[in-house]
Amino acid sequence: MKKILVWSITAALAGFLFGFDTVVISGADKKLQTLWGSSDVFHGTIVMAMALWGTVIGALFGGIPTNRLGRKKTLVWIGVLYTVSALGSALANDPLTFAAFRFLGGLGVGASTIAAPAYISEIAPAKDRGKLVGLYQFNIVFGILIAFLSNYLLNGVGENAWRWMLGVEAIPAIIYTLFVLTVPKSPRWLITKLRTDEAHDVLKIINPTTDIEKAILEIKQENDTRVNGENIFMKKYRLPLVLAFCMAFFNQASGINAFLYYAPRILEEAGLGESTALLSSIGIGITNLLFTLTGIFLIDKVGRKQLMYIGSIGYIISLSLVSCAFFLNWEGISVAIFLFLFIAAHALGQGTVIWVFISEIFPNHLRGSGQSFGSSVHWVLAAVIPSLIPILFTSIGAGTVFACFAFMMFVQLLFVAFIMPETKGISLEILSKSLTRSRSMTGTNKDSK
Repeated sequence: MKKILVWSITAALAGFLFGFDTVVISGADKKLQTLWGSSDVFHGTIVMAMALWGTVIGALFGGIPTNRLGRKKTLVWIGVLYTVSALGSALANDPLTFAAFRFLGGLGVGASTIAAPAYISEIAPAKDRGKLVGLYQFNIVFGILIAFLSNYLLNGVGENAWRWMLGVEAIPAIIYTLFVLTVPKSPRWLITKLRTDEAHDVLKIINPTTDIEKAILEIKQENDTRVNGENIFMKKYRLPLVLAFCMAFFNQASGINAFLYYAPRILEEAGLGESTALLSSIGIGITNLLFTLTGIFLIDKVGRKQLMYIGSIGYIISLSLVSCAFFLNWEGISVAIFLFLFIAAHALGQGTVIWVFISEIFPNHLRGSGQSFGSSVHWVLAAVIPSLIPILFTSIGAGTVFACFAFMMFVQLLFVAFIMPETKGISLEILSKSLTRSRSMTGTNKDSK
């Protein structure tokens, strides 16, 4: 188990770089616009947003190398992309070059949401799979906090502070790339490529006490059900496809990225001063980290579905209270408290569950494609919804916006209650067999208790 934990942490470090890369640009935002004299439109859509578009592309097509090259090789190339992006962005002398290197980093972010959860889910024992895959989400949140801290510490090093802010990412990126070279290849991916002897050696390292031949036979039987030319859009895979779509859709329909991107603005609209709003946004980051840890601790004990119940109810209560606060003009500090409750609900529910659940529900030979689909839905909505927030706040008001988010979380609660299966403690092969038969997993769940 110790080796699996080390390998899982190594792969999950791709999430740390994801979080760091996404947030580190915030420290250079105004400096870059002033340095290059960019217009608001050019700065927003090219300089700042290019990494996000890279993320969307990486999510859309990251399943291809994850399936063809393998999970490990894809993770290595992700490390290379992060390293080149960090160094190139730091050394850039014009906005287009800068945007191009940021785009490369975005490709790494998008691909990491596919390869890292897929890899960890395929080496983890069923009983610990949730918390091990959950390490990826923890590292995202941790990377965000470290990026804020790094920007704060480097802010005073001179007029080229922005170069140091962006370039320092190369250090963890290089360390991650070297570490990921030491992990074994996914045994399930090896079997899909008919490299059974290599898979046998890896399984022997992962868990020498299990019946290796029986484990290989189960994986091969699942693999033997595939047909050449299969894809996730075939009718037999409709249920896992719907589950992945709903999980990604509801994740963003909660308004989480709108909160994270615009937390200071939301708090200022609620009546808090600028400094108090910024301080509260740091507190939101700490709350996110603590409740993500709690979710990782609980996910294999109470299950994915139970965490989603808790998160959905927490969403509905907190979003309804925020909406009421804007409609009834409550004091600003109450809005901050409600937002903290919202972040706690997200971290404990969707934040912990999403990457775990999507990595579990597709068969081995289509896991990369399934991860890519779910990740793409997530990232497209992550780009669209936050971009609409300033317009919606002006046109229909913050209270109405949060009421809409609360309603969507009520719909999510219905999804959890009536459609979402429990995947806790069930092998990937049994899950694949149950879900591709396009029926509920009620019987499977009972057997697993």
